[in-house]
Amino acid sequence: MSFEHAPVSKGLMMGCALTSIVGGIFDVKHYLHLQFVPHISRHHQYWRLLVHHLAFSSSSDLLIAELLLYNAAVQIERQFGSVKFASFAIASLLLTTTLEFLSLLLLHWIGLNHIPAGSITLVFSILYQWFRIVPPVYHFRVFGVSVSNKIFTYVLASQLAIGHLPGSFASALIGILSGLIYRSDFVNLKSWRLSPSVIRFARRFILPVIGSTRSPRRSNRARPDIFQATSAPTSASLGNEEVITTARPTITPVRNRNGEPGVIAGTGSSVMREWVNELTGRTEQPGTGTHVPSETEIGHLTGIFPDIQRDVIVGTLQRSPNIERAVETLLRSSG
Repeated sequence: MSFEHAPVSKGLMMGCALTSIVGGIFDVKHYLHLQFVPHISRHHQYWRLLVHHLAFSSSSDLLIAELLLYNAAVQIERQFGSVKFASFAIASLLLTTTLEFLSLLLLHWIGLNHIPAGSITLVFSILYQWFRIVPPVYHFRVFGVSVSNKIFTYVLASQLAIGHLPGSFASALIGILSGLIYRSDFVNLKSWRLSPSVIRFARRFILPVIGSTRSPRRSNRARPDIFQATSAPTSASLGNEEVITTARPTITPVRNRNGEPGVIAGTGSSVMREWVNELTGRTEQPGTGTHVPSETEIGHLTGIFPDIQRDVIVGTLQRSPNIERAVETLLRSSG
């Protein structure tokens, strides 16, 4: 899987990794977590409500979040489209920030005073969409219990949810609740989109920084080169090297001596050409022309020699320069 048709997911992963690394290098991660007492209640540092989404507090949390985003966010963006997915991500961040503030305000007296750094809520909001939209690929049994391939993603998500209890678990629940609210369209979030000016700005300045998201082109060669030239290869060396590929054979239309149409496999279909040579008994020398017999010639010789098989007649016509020589060959062989 690649980032093809998923530039927002790639940018989100790059942004999380970059801010987490920069925060660790400059030792500013203590500004990135959210704590109700004393940061919100006493010092009124409300900017922490938004800043704590930017970077993760540890490298293990960052690694798990990157794996979850790669497995889930790319598929969700391809389903939604980049514009809708970016709008969904921003709406989820705003919604989860509000829910986090309300949770700290109402539940700090029972021990929920700290929310760990990182966009855990956004990850779980995306995971909820992935849970509802993407079907499992296969099922298998573990100790008699039937599970799907999605269980591995859920195990990773559970590690992120229980990493910094109780704050990380609360963030996971808030992210799932946010994804549920978005999917139910309770407050008409599905129809909201980013403004065209923001989209044009992102395409002009942010997309070039993210880079290409096209998947790498796969070669159709069935085997690697058997020679390594220190200089540019000559045409003779290229002609002697037969390249076997997995591409479909190209069929080139040709005409025989009588002007009637025929077909012959192209130069790229070496496997097919060898099979035809073996079937018809033809030994084609490089650089010589190939006689493609027409149905008229084959039918004419079949009428003259009804006891001779068709493949023998076709092979004789291919090896003979004309039909008269083919008749002489067949007469000598039958006599």
